[in-house]
Amino acid sequence: MLTVLTRAFRVPELRRKLLFTLGMIGLFRLGQVMPAPGVDVVAVRECVGSASGGLFDMAQMLSGGAMLQLSVFALGVMPYITASIVMQLLAVTVPRLERLRKEGQEGQAKITQYTRYLTVGLSLLNAGTVVALARAGQLLPGCARPLLRDDGLLAVTVIVVTMVAGACVVMWLGEQITDRGIGNGMSILMFTQVVAVFPSYMSKIFVLSPASFVVMLVAGLFLVAAVVFVEQAQRRIPVQYAKRMVGGRTYGSSTYIPLKVNQAGIVPVIFTSSLLYLPTVVSPMLGDEAGGWVARNLTTGTHPLYMTVYVLMIVAFAYFYVSITFNPVEVADGLRRYGGFVPGMRPGRATAAYLAFVLSRLTASGALYLGALALLPLVAFAILRDPGTQQNFPFGGTSVLIMVGVGLDTVKQIEAQLQQRNYEGFLK
Repeated sequence: MLTVLTRAFRVPELRRKLLFTLGMIGLFRLGQVMPAPGVDVVAVRECVGSASGGLFDMAQMLSGGAMLQLSVFALGVMPYITASIVMQLLAVTVPRLERLRKEGQEGQAKITQYTRYLTVGLSLLNAGTVVALARAGQLLPGCARPLLRDDGLLAVTVIVVTMVAGACVVMWLGEQITDRGIGNGMSILMFTQVVAVFPSYMSKIFVLSPASFVVMLVAGLFLVAAVVFVEQAQRRIPVQYAKRMVGGRTYGSSTYIPLKVNQAGIVPVIFTSSLLYLPTVVSPMLGDEAGGWVARNLTTGTHPLYMTVYVLMIVAFAYFYVSITFNPVEVADGLRRYGGFVPGMRPGRATAAYLAFVLSRLTASGALYLGALALLPLVAFAILRDPGTQQNFPFGGTSVLIMVGVGLDTVKQIEAQLQQRNYEGFLK
């Protein structure tokens, strides 16, 4: 990776794109540490340093620590990511959106605009929930100090508007990185959020237990290597195209359809984690008996029921997401339209059935892989008896998947642009 970056910085155009991306990341991090108006910064810092568990850990990781600090960019990229997932799901069920998806670039531009509108709506909902929890003293567990200097309607409205505006700016930063920088902008910003909390986690573990720090570091390296191996694994379906006579010569070509083992990516883990942290928010509203049962069984990561539901939801959503993002019938029709075929398979329905069969088996392996990876930190929490090490465990399945996936995709894009420029120079 360092070699690729070194080569990229030698190309003036790529150097400008990389520097632009780094500048946008710097602005993003600045907004994440800048407190919103009306927030008691001293109280927030004291409470964040002593809080842990459940909703706290998830929000701390996915927002880079910004949400619980009530900063300007407290919502981070999650509203846009959630809106994108929802629009992908709606594009399969809503006929108008499905037609727009098939219209090419113009239809995709309209879907992007709808995604922006939905992002604003989700940002308003998320900001209102975060500020309401902070106002009621339930945002940070065990915090007795008020986090807001003024809990009046006007002050709360200003904070909510500031956070919604910050989410819109984050969305703009991601789009600017995609257009003028390197890689997918929102993915890089999410990568930044996850990596931002790693140094503090690792330093706390080292202070608490140097032996645990060494063991966790070695285990983390093996975990990252295993994730890289699985993320790169794919099943290649061979495809051949019919031979054609052009100018007295016979032309034919062969290629393949790459089907990844983890075809669903990080989406099932993020979506399931978000759904399973809802009980933490609603349990105080269910009364003593029902709320107590929910708090004991569905908000503790070390409970067997929580682990079972977590894995089953990841597997189910992985199958569902793959089914809506890869349509074997459309792929088979496209191959037949352009004269391609899978060796040994009839074009059309037989090819679609074969692709569906292969995809189903790959999805089974990928879904179990995602479930095991997401379950790993929960099992580690149950094994580790040191509560300080538990609350600072950094190698969660979601964080590792985000870091590895975004890192590999960005490096591939840089290498592709380097190869393109090398070929252009060779032709000249």
